[in-house]
Amino acid sequence: TFTPPCYLVTFTKYQVVLSEAEIFKEKGNACYVKKDYSEALSYYTKAIDACPSNSSYYGNRAATLMMLGRFREALEDSQQAVRLDTLFMKGHLREGKCHLSLGNAMAANRCFQKVLELEPTNAQALLERKNAAAVLEYEKMAEFGFEKRDFRKVVYCMDRALDFAVACHRFRILKAECLALLGRYPDAQSVVSDILRMDSTNADALYVRGLCLYYEDCIDKAVQFFIQALRMAPDHKKAHSACRNAKALKAKKEEGNSAFKARDYEAAYKIYTDALTIDPNNIKTNAKVYCNRATAGAKLSKLAQAIEDCCSAIKLDESYIKAYLRRAQCYMDMEQYEEAVRDYDKVYHTENTKEHKQLLKHAQLALKKSKRKDYYKVLGVSKDATEDEIKKAYRKRALMHHPDRHSGSSAEVRKEEEQKFKEVGEAFTVLSDPKKKSRYDCGHELDNSGTGMGGVSGLWGVWQWHGGGVHAPHISSGPGNYYFQFS
Repeated sequence: TFTPPCYLVTFTKYQVVLSEAEIFKEKGNACYVKKDYSEALSYYTKAIDACPSNSSYYGNRAATLMMLGRFREALEDSQQAVRLDTLFMKGHLREGKCHLSLGNAMAANRCFQKVLELEPTNAQALLERKNAAAVLEYEKMAEFGFEKRDFRKVVYCMDRALDFAVACHRFRILKAECLALLGRYPDAQSVVSDILRMDSTNADALYVRGLCLYYEDCIDKAVQFFIQALRMAPDHKKAHSACRNAKALKAKKEEGNSAFKARDYEAAYKIYTDALTIDPNNIKTNAKVYCNRATAGAKLSKLAQAIEDCCSAIKLDESYIKAYLRRAQCYMDMEQYEEAVRDYDKVYHTENTKEHKQLLKHAQLALKKSKRKDYYKVLGVSKDATEDEIKKAYRKRALMHHPDRHSGSSAEVRKEEEQKFKEVGEAFTVLSDPKKKSRYDCGHELDNSGTGMGGVSGLWGVWQWHGGGVHAPHISSGPGNYYFQFS
């Protein structure tokens, strides 16, 4: 007895009638031409239900699923089509395209090779085989780039591979991971968020999402994603390592902060140093740790090291305002006022606040004052010296640099000492006068007539050097006599 295939005709009372499956297929074809893929999918499914042994129906539905971006389902239909008909070239081509779209270039290559065995000059198979070879090469380059930590190269290779492997989650996740390692967290999160919307249980995507949060110093949230990834894939090595590092870094940072609050700055400094060894890739957290260590270092009077730590923090995160402020304060403490002004100016133009404006003005004033003669240094006293301390220092320095005391020295030395002697008198003139001292301390310009030796008002005496020492002042003038103000 002969039973005709369902895609042929059925004989009912000698009338030729198209099978029901064929009618569904034709309607599906019409919808496909109009790009109404959802409706076409429905008709092809009905055709398969009516006649599940027809390879072309599976092939047509596979083509429709591909247009809808549902490549895994399309792959299953393509594989079923070639199982039903091993000579079905379109079935082999579609299977290869699905494999390639999903990132399995080796499997795709086998499918295209099968087509070429059936038809050696098939142009589409030749082109697709070339595309598969390109994807394999990009994979190889990306693997090498990742080992060398050349993450930009990996991103480039994955972008090129994704031109062909449009539905490959593996490539997208590798790209996202490298974007995170490059500090491009929003871009990385955008990629994995798209994947998680389609597959919320994807362990690799969950790991990269946690990695972005971890690198943005949101450690508690990051740990939650790492744990979720490990639930989906208990053997996920990267998630396990990242989770361990996140917990360790958080613990060390908190331990250092506690030591600092307890004013155990040596301990805090050591703990922050240990924290910096946990994960060099965590840029933002490490920037904060560097700044914290700089703060502890400043408390320990390690100003040079503190500045170096601030520079390291800024190198990791150029937008880290706190590091600029800490470095500026260290510069102020080291009297490197130009550098301090530079940092405060950057902060003020980044965050225009009254506090930052005041800090900038203070640094600018200090810079202006530093360019004048430092009368406190001339007398060898601190800026908060009392009136008596200033007088004592004046007398001591005046005796030290008195020209008569250096009469036997070379002309060059005599000239140098005479200049220092005059500066001592000039310094005392200003610092012994409350009004002038106040103006000087505030950075105001002083009237030149009030700072020279000849323009000083008040009681003057003459100190004369007689080999054995300086004798009491008396009223006199002439060669060898040098005037001092005293009281």
